Amino acid sequence: MNYTHKSLCEIIDVAVQYGYADHQEARFPRGELGATATGLAHLKIKPGRREPFAHRHRRAEEIIVVLSGTGRVKLDNELVDLSPRDAVRLGPGVTRALEAGDAGLRFSCLAHTSKRCRDRR
Repeated sequence: MNYTHKSLCEIIDVAVQYGYADHQEARFPRGELGATATGLAHLKIKPGRREPFAHRHRRAEEIIVVLSGTGRVKLDNELVDLSPRDAVRLGPGVTRALEAGDAGLRFSCLAHTSKRCRDRR
């Protein structure tokens, strides 16, 4: 069988490493899962906090899936409210920044990760 099973709780929270622990938790299990063409990010923004920076991908499409909590995402200059089980597809070039509501915001992001698409800016 060709699969990998990991608990996201076992994945290192890189927000601590980069000094963002006051704002969020951030886990990127692609390597631990052995994924070669799919990226996964699992994040939790703390209540009332924002991601410390906005970002975009020039070539990669990304899908955000809200798991729990509420908040909103700024997509270029538009604000979109978020609640559990919402999914947002982001096309290449869309700048995004997320903000949690009073209960925090837990979400996962999925994206294709070919070398051609790994161009975060």
